[in-house]
Amino acid sequence: MPAYHSNFNDDKQSKLIGNVSILPFSSKHRGIAPTPPNDPEYIDIISESIILFRANSLFRNFEIKGGGDRMLIYLILFISDCIAKLSRGQVNSGDAMKQLHTLAVDSFSLPGEAGFPLNSLYAPPQSKMDADTLRSYLTQARVETVNRLIPILYAQSNTSPDKYWMSFNKRKFMGKSLSL
Repeated sequence: MPAYHSNFNDDKQSKLIGNVSILPFSSKHRGIAPTPPNDPEYIDIISESIILFRANSLFRNFEIKGGGDRMLIYLILFISDCIAKLSRGQVNSGDAMKQLHTLAVDSFSLPGEAGFPLNSLYAPPQSKMDADTLRSYLTQARVETVNRLIPILYAQSNTSPDKYWMSFNKRKFMGKSLSL
């Protein structure tokens, strides 16, 4: 059974920075993300990443087919980091929001920088301006992911996260333990 790929791999309208697609998603957090189409059926990259998280996390190999897959991988690794952070202790939804929001806006490495875990699969930004744009976009995507993930993780109770999600605390991609 093959891994699930992003529906945005064939999107020719999205800007590429390095080889990561700058895809539209709706967000209450200000940033540079393009506005998605006004379509109630539209599933953006954030929702797609949350939906495909568990299924794609189980695969040892993943053939990257485009910039959409690179963004999908990035967000799946970020979701995994979020779950790992919450699994360290009993955290209610309010504290979880604070902890994960801090994780989302904290300093992080971009492709091409020393701390980025998948440098062999991602091209670095071409210029300082592109790097700043990518950092701003990824920060906005990380914050929006946290904003959507908390209600899912705490759907059953505000005092502890859902065991279904927390049971998957393996941060592996292609057989390697990774963290963003």
